[in-house]
Order: sequence, then C-alpha cells, then structure tokens
Amino acid sequence: MVKLTRFPLFAKIWLMNLFNAQINNWQDWGGVFQSIPAFSPLVEFILKKEHLPAAKIENLTPGTNAVFKTGDCVVKIFAPAESGIDQTADLETELFAMKRANKTGVSAPKMLTHGFVADKYRFAYIITEHIEGIAFSDAAKDMDDTEKTDIGRKLRKITDQMNTECEPFNGIDIINGKGRWHRFDKYPEQFQAERRAYLEAHDFKDKVFVHGDLCGDNILLTSQGGVYIIDFADALLAPVIYEHALVAVELFALDVALMRGYFGALSSEELADICFNGLLIHDFGGDIIGQHIGKPEEFSGLDDLRVRFREKIKKI
Repeated sequence: MVKLTRFPLFAKIWLMNLFNAQINNWQDWGGVFQSIPAFSPLVEFILKKEHLPAAKIENLTPGTNAVFKTGDCVVKIFAPAESGIDQTADLETELFAMKRANKTGVSAPKMLTHGFVADKYRFAYIITEHIEGIAFSDAAKDMDDTEKTDIGRKLRKITDQMNTECEPFNGIDIINGKGRWHRFDKYPEQFQAERRAYLEAHDFKDKVFVHGDLCGDNILLTSQGGVYIIDFADALLAPVIYEHALVAVELFALDVALMRGYFGALSSEELADICFNGLLIHDFGGDIIGQHIGKPEEFSGLDDLRVRFREKIKKI
C-alpha cells in the first residue's frame, strides 16, 4: 500500500499566489479544472520543483481532475478538499496501481514523480511520461475488421498480464460493499431484490487486480501499433469478469471483430454470462446496462436481463 504524507493541520502553510481561482464546491472545480491560464503558474512551479524542463502547457482529455501535457510529461493535479470531494482514495489507488503497472511491465505510461504543493489550496499531483497516441474511441471509427481483431488481441494480452493476484491496496469490497450499488437505484425494486440475493449466493471466484475503467478514453493507440492503458484511479480487486464485461459492452460495444480478437472462440452463451455477471457487480454496471441493453425501468428481473444479453450477443 502506498502511504501518502498527509499535510498536518498545525503545519505552516506558505502562500505563493500560484493559483488564484476560488474553489468552494464541486461546481467551482468543474468550472476551472481545464483552465490553462488558471493552472499555468502552478504547473510551472511543479515542474521547477521536480527539476523537469518547462514547456508549453496543453489540455488533455478532461476527466475528474486537472490534466495537462507539458513537453514529454503529463501533470495530473487532483481536486483539493475544498471541492467537496475527498480525492485521497483515488490518489492512493492511482499511485499504487501505476507503480504496480510499471514494475510488472504492463503497457502504461511511466510514473516520473508525485507530491503536493500547498498554495491557496493543497494540490496533490502525479507526473507521468506522455504517450503520443490516439484515444481508442477515436481510432476505432476508422478501423477495418482486421485492425479491430488485432487491437482486441493486443488489449487481451495486456489485461491478462494486469489481471493477476495482488495484495489488498484500497479496501474496496466490490461484492459486499452495498454503498457502491447506487447506480442500480433506478431499477425496479424486484430487480434490485433479485440482484442482492444473487450477489449473496453466487460464487464470483477469486479476485485479481483490475483497472476498472477501460473505456475508450483510457486506452491510447500509437502510430507504431502500441496499446497503452492510462488513468488507474478506479483500480481495485475484483473477479476478472469485472474487467472483461466492461471491455465487451462499454469499450467494444459488442463489436464482433473486437470481441473476436479479445475473447477468441468463446460461445455466445459464455460471453453473455461474462457480461451479465460482470456488470451486475461493476461500479458502473447500472449505467452501462441502461445505455447498451435497455432502460432500467423495463427490466422485470434478472432473468429478463440474462435473456436480453443472450439475444443481443447472438445477433453479432
């Protein structure tokens, strides 16, 4: 487990006037976190502090935190406590996960350094190497079936290397953590009751390290044919189907060529079971089912969901 040095309440806070925007809530953060003018002095100070060369500051794909490209580096600055969201868990998870990826040879950017700056707010940051590539979500639009199958195989090789045994690192219990079920709140009571009973009775096998959010923006493809995984803030220990279901339904949108490359010769029933079980336990499962399989209010129960998965996958 990566241990962070917490900023003690009694420590002297030095004000350098690097960041002058006002952050009192999440809405304030959302209005400024992509602003190069607001963050330039802070980014420049961090680079100098870490003995990295100054360079032009550019925006990268927005997420939850402030992420900027500068030269060969990516500077990710986490939202401060004043935003109303405690980012400590995400920071600790990402530090652990990136160190693990670099150590085990998973295809991910190299983490260069991390730390914090105490200015008007306390900003934690991580600096990684920049991978010059195109997000999968954009690149896939121009791929033919042969290219898709090849990318599917490459990604499966990476996830097989990544989805292995790992010591506990963030305390998340994806099966029994009832506080993580809120994305299923919009589903009928009968569906929710059946889901709860199913989770309690089903054997989901051993847990492994999973990235947890392999969406189109978190996979980069390089011009040399490389495939890189970024943004490990949602990593956790979970059954491997947690990873595979998201790849199939969200990343690949059940595209036959991509699925063939990633899953090989699995039958349609086997694939349907992976998607069914994996999304029932996934943090984003309720939303993904609603976006790709059917509206939440339409599902009478788990049997209905299982049938819809099988019918949809048979069609591809």
